[in-house]
Formats: sequence, C-alpha cells, structure tokens
Amino acid sequence: MPLSRPLSESVVVVTGASSGLGAAIAGRLAASGCRLVLAARGTDTLHQVAVRCRERGAEVLEVPADVADQAAVARLAVRAEERFGRVDGWIHNAAVAEYGPLLDLPIDDIRRVMDVNLFGALHCAREAVPRMRRHGGVLVFIGSVLAETTVPFQGAYTISKHGLAGLAGTLRQEAGSDSTVSVCLALPSSLDTPLFRHAGNLTGRQPRPIPPANPPDRVAGRVVRLLTSPRDRVYLGRAGRTVGWGSRLAPGLTERVLRQVGLRQFTPGERPAPTRGNLSRPSPGPAHVGGGWRLTGLAAGAVFTAGLAARTLYRLVRS
Repeated sequence: MPLSRPLSESVVVVTGASSGLGAAIAGRLAASGCRLVLAARGTDTLHQVAVRCRERGAEVLEVPADVADQAAVARLAVRAEERFGRVDGWIHNAAVAEYGPLLDLPIDDIRRVMDVNLFGALHCAREAVPRMRRHGGVLVFIGSVLAETTVPFQGAYTISKHGLAGLAGTLRQEAGSDSTVSVCLALPSSLDTPLFRHAGNLTGRQPRPIPPANPPDRVAGRVVRLLTSPRDRVYLGRAGRTVGWGSRLAPGLTERVLRQVGLRQFTPGERPAPTRGNLSRPSPGPAHVGGGWRLTGLAAGAVFTAGLAARTLYRLVRS
C-alpha cells in the first residue's frame, strides 16, 4: 500500500544521502514538501545536501550515521521519531563498492561491502518496518540491475545486491499481502554518479559506468514515485530492463555479453593507485549528484542495448 498520508505531509528517511543518487532523491523529496531525515557518514557533505533541501523549503534533520552499525541505525530511527513523531517512508540508498578480481579482494573489504549494502539494509528494515506497521508506510531498497546478473570485477557489490533482492522478497512474503508496509526493490542500471571515483579499486585502472549512464535526478524521480505508487520490483534506467529480460530468457548469452562489457568498463590510459576508497571513510566533498560520465557513454550505451536485445532475440528464434 502507498503512504497513508500525502507525500507533502510525510516523514521520509534517506540513507546514503550525501552524494549521487541519494542526494538527488533528497532534492526530489524536498521539492515535494515532505519532512526529511537525511543520513550518511560524511557530516560536511550531508550538511551541504541538507542546506540545498532547506533552500527548497523542506524541514530537514541531519543524522550522521553508518548503516553498518546497527546501534547507529537504531539511533537514526529514534531521532526521526523524536523530531517528527513518525516515519512514513524509508529509502535505503547507502552503498559502497570495491573493484577487483573477487578472489583477490581482501576478505575484510568484502565483509565491509556486505555490512553496508546488505546488513545495512537489514538494520534499516528492522527499525523501519515495526514503526511503519502502526500507520502504514513504504520501505524502498535501492538495489541494482546486477541483482539479476553479474559483471566481472564487481563481485562483492554484485553479491550484496543479489542478497538485497532476497531480503526484499523475504520481507514481502513474511508480511503477506495484507501488510500495511510495502517493500519495494528499485533496480537501477548505470548511473552518472561519483561512485566510480569514490569506490575501492584494486585493478590499477579507472572504472567508469557501463553505458548508458543515466542521470541521477531522473532516476530519483522514479524512486520517489514508489512512495505513492509502490511496486515490488522496478527497473530504473535504460538497458536495465533489457539486461533483466536477457538474464531470464537467455542467461548464458547475457552472461557472456556482460563479461565482454565488463572487461571494457575502465577508462583507457588512467592508472590510479590501489585504494580502499570510501570503504573505510566517507567520500570526499563536495556533495556532487552527477559524476560527469553521461555524455561520454550515450553512443556506446545505445550500441550495447541494441546489441544485447538483438542477440537475445536471435537466440530465442533459434531455440
């Protein structure tokens, strides 16, 4: 079910709100007039986003928090209720990533990705769902189209997103169709965000979004619409639905195509030093929404989408 009150009268929590898609979601929500509780690890960048939201007329509570810390998420929920009296919507967007061959990644780094992307989502659900049961509400997990497929050198992130899809489905099944809380899984394809420069990277090459890189503000608008028109699972961005269909209808072919795409997901010529990126520290400021990747990937994205669709159809015709 949707929010029990108009969005303009609702209280919505957004984690991972200090840059990228999270900052774009916060901006969209601020424009709608709802009351916002914004959480992220970086206090300076979080404050920058909060200021922008206040300039749009929103009432905003800033709560520095690491979602991997269960106690910190509990404090986040308590502070939201203390300030606004209730929680109507919760959007779990916080995520980290590290690039590199899966078997070569430090096991502690893999655990960190799971702690933020998967256990962080579970921590949020354990705080959000009981509170929203009282009056109805919507919990949105920001997953990835990689929840339905795989790409080389993003193994830890991909595994965490597969787990997130399982978490969302389990919560829906256990709650039943008469639940007052909707659980939505948003599956964006590539986004033009700073993630690719903020992520951990042990490849010796600079990762970039697999084209086409979608503008975060447009995707944020669709995320916000889930609060008023919930859906169990929704693809966000070009190529996402193509990849999703391909992984179901021609999984072997899709896996082979995405292997080739994944091998080309690095910027030619750039040789960055190994880094843990934002695994262990907040991403540096300023609080950018976009990553500056979009224009460089439009043509390649069109070729990729058309090629994958054509190969999938060809495989189906032959079968």
